[in-house]
Amino acid sequence: MAYIGTKPTIGNFQICDAISVVNGQAAYTMQVGSVNVIPQSANHMIVSLNGTIQKPNSSFTVSGSTITFSSNLVTNDVIDFIQILGDVLDLGVPSDDTVTAAKIGANAVTAAKLNNDIISGTTALTSEPADTDEFLVSDAGTLKRIDYSLIKGGGITEADNWRLTANTTSNADITSNLERVDDNSFAKIGTGMTESSGIFSFATTGLYQIITTIKGNSTNNDDTFRIYVHASTNGGSSYDIIAEVVLGTTSTTDVGTMATNTNLVNVTNTTNVKVKFEASSLASGSTIEGHSDYNKTNFAFIRLGDSQ
Repeated sequence: MAYIGTKPTIGNFQICDAISVVNGQAAYTMQVGSVNVIPQSANHMIVSLNGTIQKPNSSFTVSGSTITFSSNLVTNDVIDFIQILGDVLDLGVPSDDTVTAAKIGANAVTAAKLNNDIISGTTALTSEPADTDEFLVSDAGTLKRIDYSLIKGGGITEADNWRLTANTTSNADITSNLERVDDNSFAKIGTGMTESSGIFSFATTGLYQIITTIKGNSTNNDDTFRIYVHASTNGGSSYDIIAEVVLGTTSTTDVGTMATNTNLVNVTNTTNVKVKFEASSLASGSTIEGHSDYNKTNFAFIRLGDSQ
């Protein structure tokens, strides 16, 4: 709509801040939220004084943000309220607390209308999110929510190291003289492995890397000896050889050497999947070496990710 002269101010329905009467004073400044407000005219206001609605331009006039009553007010007078109507013939600016979700069109709020501090201005988490905390993701342009439990992880959650603490000279499963590394510089990640009579159990499911290192001394009567890595998927009822670490020499004199092998074990069930180690092919005088103070023959277990 076009207007001749000044276009009416598109208003906002507002209640002015309370005004304390000053004895012998007729003029007062109108504010909303401690900010001066300017009504379009006296006719766009409802003013109550001492419980009586006042007539615009007769009982009071307006100039800018100043309302002036027709006579000075006295100490016992009370300005009950002043409501500014704005342009009541035009939709204009919505009144405070009147815009509901139903009044906003679908897809009407775009990124251009969001303040840059919509994230940085909110309270920050000071610890890892709970599993049920939710994040927003865009799935081919459609916003969806996802629990933190479904996206957390990505790091190594289990890592452990065990060693042989004494020499082995017999061909048999290694069932004793095993300890978790206890050097001052050592630390495991997660719960770590559980060992009982040489049988190693896993704390959690996952795809594990097992690194087997053998340190030994072979005599000139024995070219090679080895450690076999065995794995069970039925709780220990049966085992398969999954890796072999071979050590030895063709020298005619005693020789100390070291060897390492690595393999992956898919732990889909912590009750069923077990691992053990076997010393094999040791001739008389040959030794698989262990030590309680530092690593010689040792076994490392590292969880690389989820079970497959």
